[in-house]
Amino acid sequence: MANYIIPIFLIILLVSVFFKNINAYDSFAKGAKEGLNVCINTFPYLVAIFVAVELFKLSGLAGQISKFLAPFFQFLGMPSELAEFLILRPFSGSGSLAYLSEIFSTYGVDSYVSKCAAVIMSCSETTFYIVAIYFSTVKIKKLRYTIPVALLATFLGSVIACLICRVI
Repeated sequence: MANYIIPIFLIILLVSVFFKNINAYDSFAKGAKEGLNVCINTFPYLVAIFVAVELFKLSGLAGQISKFLAPFFQFLGMPSELAEFLILRPFSGSGSLAYLSEIFSTYGVDSYVSKCAAVIMSCSETTFYIVAIYFSTVKIKKLRYTIPVALLATFLGSVIACLICRVI
C-alpha cells in the first residue's frame, strides 16, 4: 500500500489542477523560484551555525562544559555519559547523530545509556539550527523567549525520557 501513496497523490494533484484550470507548469516554476530564493537567503545563516558548531566541538568547550554538568545530570537520574550529547544536540543534528553512533559502539545498543540517547535523539530538535533558519526566513529579529523555552522543553523531555527508559 505504501508504494501507491505517491502515485495516488500525483494523480489527485493532476486531476485537481485539470478541473480548477490551473497552469501547473507555471505554478511549479514559480514555487521553484521562491524555493531557490529561500535557499539563497538562508545560506549565510546555515554557514554561520555550522561554523559555530564545529568551533564549539573542536575548541574542547563542549567537553569542558559536559564535565562540569555531568554531576548535575547524574543527580537528575540521567547517565553522566550523555552530558556532551545533551549539550551538542540543540546545536547540530549531524554532530549529535555521530555522537549517538559513538555511544552505541561504546556502550552497546541495549544499554541504558544507549536507550536514553536514542530516545533523546528522536524526541528532541536542533533548536539553534531551527531558530537560525526559520526565523531568518520570516525575518523575525526579536526571539524573546523562544530559545530559553525550547531549551527548557528539550532538557525536561530528556530528563523524562531517561526516567521512562529506566522504568521500561
